[in-house]
Amino acid sequence: MFAGMNSGVAPSLAPHHMAMIPPERLAEIQKEYFTELAHLATNPEAIELKDRRFAGKAWHSSWSKIIAATYLLNSKHLMELAKAVDTDEKARQKILFTTEQMIDALSPSNFIATNPEVLENIISTQGQSIQNGIVNLLGDMKKGKVSQTDETAFEVGKNIATTEGQVVFRCELFEIIQYTPLTETVFERPYLMVPPCINKYYILDLQPDNSVVRHMVSQGHTVFLVSWKNPDASMAQVSWEDYVGKGVIRAIDVVKDIGGTKQINILGFCVGGTLTASAVAVLAARKDSSIASLTLFTTLLDFTNTGILDVFIDETMVKMRESTIGGEGGNFGMMSGIDLGNTFSFLRPNDLVWNYVVEGYLKGNSPPPFDLLYWNGDSTNLPGAMYCWYLRHTYLQNDLVKPNTVTLCGEKIDLGKIHCPAYIYASHEDHIVPWKSAYESTHILKGKNRFVLGASGHIAGVINPPAKNKRYYYENNQIAKTADEWLAGAKEIKGSWWPNYTKWLEQFGGEQIPAKKTFGNAKYKKLEAAPGKYVKEKSAPAA
Repeated sequence: MFAGMNSGVAPSLAPHHMAMIPPERLAEIQKEYFTELAHLATNPEAIELKDRRFAGKAWHSSWSKIIAATYLLNSKHLMELAKAVDTDEKARQKILFTTEQMIDALSPSNFIATNPEVLENIISTQGQSIQNGIVNLLGDMKKGKVSQTDETAFEVGKNIATTEGQVVFRCELFEIIQYTPLTETVFERPYLMVPPCINKYYILDLQPDNSVVRHMVSQGHTVFLVSWKNPDASMAQVSWEDYVGKGVIRAIDVVKDIGGTKQINILGFCVGGTLTASAVAVLAARKDSSIASLTLFTTLLDFTNTGILDVFIDETMVKMRESTIGGEGGNFGMMSGIDLGNTFSFLRPNDLVWNYVVEGYLKGNSPPPFDLLYWNGDSTNLPGAMYCWYLRHTYLQNDLVKPNTVTLCGEKIDLGKIHCPAYIYASHEDHIVPWKSAYESTHILKGKNRFVLGASGHIAGVINPPAKNKRYYYENNQIAKTADEWLAGAKEIKGSWWPNYTKWLEQFGGEQIPAKKTFGNAKYKKLEAAPGKYVKEKSAPAA
């Protein structure tokens, strides 16, 4: 998922958003602050540092402990001041976000002079850590991003994205990969996966032990997957409608042809889910019943509440993007994948930015290899036309849930005309697709819907293979009026939700047939081995 970010991190506050803190609340906060500050000054031995940034032994010397404790106290009360501002909710969220960004950036752990671990490291390495840190910094400046993992440890197709298969279709927008069966028999209906077009598809195929693709193949599905092209400047005018019609709907037609079936099962993940639902709505308007079942992973259809991303979106920001890259006045351009990735990292700055700044630049350490973070940094660009349409008609105007408001591929779409059964998965700690917003899809789609809530965040909640027996999920067979009511009646189940999903999907797979030994068909012949060529295309840093 992605939102319309400004080039900087903090969203701007227009003059009409200026607001005041009620005097009585300000006096209350000030009194609390000075009381706690006095306690800190007179009882330094009672200080407890529970923040993991200050967990190292070096922070427990008296001076460092006081610096950290004072910072945490100041941070707490700055946030209290931000929460107390008397203004509308959107302006308050912007103030809170900007204040939090400032607080996190000013942590004493982020500076050489106030980080005792860094100072100890400089002494113990005789300055070598500083030299290493400078080398790391210069390398990241060339890449245009903070390194979060050892990128030399992974190669797409070698030790990541390795599930066997063949590219059986390629056009200017995407490739289709057909995967090698792992079972003697398969369900007759093919299974098509539509990943998001930001970042690469292999979040669904990281390594064999955590690959969604491999798991679905092992469950007897003939799996096809859309691998989106990483757009370049020549694609700046490609639209949302193109991604729906020339993308998802075309992929559905190809998979039906190769599978020799009238229906397929389809999965959309994140913005790939929004695209997929749009495509299925177009088919519904045409009374086309090609979709036997619809699966949505961490997907927004109703954009009423988009969580933290909402702080970036307003009319001014969208108009600015439309005028610079969206085609207004003939100005088409690209949204840089690296810029988008950097902004997403600042949604969780301590975990995804400052942690790596301290380790990489101040301590001179190289980050360890981690497949998920490698994927996270392997960004893709977005066509300006598509990006701006998405911002305006979803985040800003929420048009997709308004029947017959949006026209795509010559059809006025109505998500309420989607009557096929749907499996809707959300993650409880998702900061990109709030789970309660994802739950609203159960009321928008009119088929027999099933909702499952997993633990963790936007990505880690999805990539939860059964063999690791990690986390938990919530299950409730009844669709309640509200998300809170659904959760109140749900049962917590330990482990992965994947078996719950594959059991649900079995009923829509059709008959069991012998697995084919060939790829594609007479019309669509195999082109090259998976993972294909589009997934290997890299985004260059912005000029």
